[in-house]
Amino acid sequence: MMPLFDFLGGIHPPENKTQSSAAPIHQAPLPPQLHVALRQSMGNAARPCVAVGDRVAKGQLIASADGRLSAAVHAPTSGVISAIAPQPFAHPSGLPELCITLDSDGEERWIERQPLHDWPQRSGAEIRDFLAQMGIVGLGGAVFPSHLKLGVSPLETLVINGAECEPYISCDDRLMRERAAAICDGIAVTRHALQARQVLIGIEDNKPQAIAAMQAAAAAHGFSVVAVPTKYPSGGAKQLIRLLTGKAIPHGVRSTEHGVQCFNVATVYAIGRAVLHGEPLISRIVTLTGAVDAAANVEALIGTPLDRLLALARPHRDSKEVVMGGPLMGFTLPDLGAGLTKAGNCLLVKSPALFPPRPPAQACIRCGDCASACPVSLQPMDLFWFAKSKNFDKAQQWQLFDCIECGACSYVCPSQIPLVDYYRFAKSEIWAAERDKNAANLARQRHEFRQLRLERDKAEKAQRLADKAAQAAARQAASHSVAANLAPASDPKQAAIAAAMARAAAQREAAPLPEQHSSGLNDAKQAAIAAAMARAAARKAAADEAKGASGQPPAPPPSSSGLDDAKQAAIAAAMARAAARKAAADEAKAASGQPPAPPPASSGLDDAKQAAIDAAMARAAARKAATLAAKANQQPDS
Repeated sequence: MMPLFDFLGGIHPPENKTQSSAAPIHQAPLPPQLHVALRQSMGNAARPCVAVGDRVAKGQLIASADGRLSAAVHAPTSGVISAIAPQPFAHPSGLPELCITLDSDGEERWIERQPLHDWPQRSGAEIRDFLAQMGIVGLGGAVFPSHLKLGVSPLETLVINGAECEPYISCDDRLMRERAAAICDGIAVTRHALQARQVLIGIEDNKPQAIAAMQAAAAAHGFSVVAVPTKYPSGGAKQLIRLLTGKAIPHGVRSTEHGVQCFNVATVYAIGRAVLHGEPLISRIVTLTGAVDAAANVEALIGTPLDRLLALARPHRDSKEVVMGGPLMGFTLPDLGAGLTKAGNCLLVKSPALFPPRPPAQACIRCGDCASACPVSLQPMDLFWFAKSKNFDKAQQWQLFDCIECGACSYVCPSQIPLVDYYRFAKSEIWAAERDKNAANLARQRHEFRQLRLERDKAEKAQRLADKAAQAAARQAASHSVAANLAPASDPKQAAIAAAMARAAAQREAAPLPEQHSSGLNDAKQAAIAAAMARAAARKAAADEAKGASGQPPAPPPSSSGLDDAKQAAIAAAMARAAARKAAADEAKAASGQPPAPPPASSGLDDAKQAAIDAAMARAAARKAATLAAKANQQPDS
């Protein structure tokens, strides 16, 4: 007989469990349509990995986990995805959540299941990864991802929670009565993953049949089943650990730091089905009770519309509202069209006869009853004042988040103050402020990173431009250096040019330029010009004599060249410029090593052409003289 310990506080409300625990678990009918919420854990909503129109099989992954605290979601049955859109969600806020709507085909066609038959040879890390893929979460109400609780090993004690202390709820009771062996199989897998030295299964003593069934199944594995006193909330993890081990888990400390970990019986059952049979978490046991004619426990698929489940229990006509969970920790459902979630362990139908209206709240009289009932030794009346005045910093200092929201303080309050509602409000406001703060920090970090990136890009661009300029300057300097330092022998053409220029320079220094006349022409050209002008003068004189013989007045005396002075000056200047250009061209050719052009004839033409021109001009002059003479002979004497 193991020694038992006690925890402070607690209450003893009416149990009301026999209404639903008398009948065995039965399977809920397959609904034609299921609304599977993507938020099935305390973390982020899962991300869909299917599209509208896809046909899926039972157990197929339809949404993958998004983050550490998120949980994967699987198809509860086979059928077609008809929508991925916001739908009513089982939450006190009444806000819709993104859901995958699945139209069932009635075939219940499974995917190919792949269990871990060799799990005894697998490591704890491998089992954790497998359970994460199967979407296993805590089914006691917290929906904390179960694989995260397997992260510490070895462990001293594994505590299995079968207390089920909340009034009206009996789903765990029926599960232990009917499926004790399967529960113990799941405990064995969990113990192997944690390398736990011992296993303690705690069950309240108001469930004798469940205790007997679990003792029979646990004997084969060496687990210890312990009956604990019926006291609310003995099903709290810290309270049950205290009852079974005597260890008090202080504020802000995890139970694993004291060598203890706690799992709900329904959770280890789901672990066993996943590892041994390859079945993801797609269904759960739900208690239907309260103001109904047929209270029972049913196994329903995740996503089953809650109004269809309630119809199985036949609620009373005077029923006013439905609570998900028990009367102390549950919340009123805003919309019965929501689909069943993994957290939905009970649907409690309330009626005025069964649940009379709560009297109006009065002022706190500071009687201290709430503090006496608190199982975690808080000061509920102070937390109430801090929450009401929105002094959230002070509420946190007084360990607001240690509150498990069991409702014991509200149950015993003589002023009928809904204390838990104030605590939930304060927690939600603190979480919202924390989210806003994180969002602001993220925005600030993104802005700072953007500014840093812009400055970095600007600096890199400036550096690139500077590098290009430096490279261009280096290439230009290198080309000048190569040209200046080029050796004569390195290039034959360059060597030949240099040699020719040297020879031309030597020739210019050795031979002076030929003497030029005042007109800028050399002797040969000047002689040719003089000869031409002499011939023109002779022809002019002959023409004048012929005119004189004919009685015509003589032409005015020409200039020495046969032209007037202005024309003579222009011709002389043009000839000088041509001679200068010719001399410059000859010097350039001499500098490049080419032979100079042959000297021209005195008239600027070769001898043959000059002779032909002179003959033609003589013939023309003779013909003109003969014509003039003939005209003179024909005129009569005056």
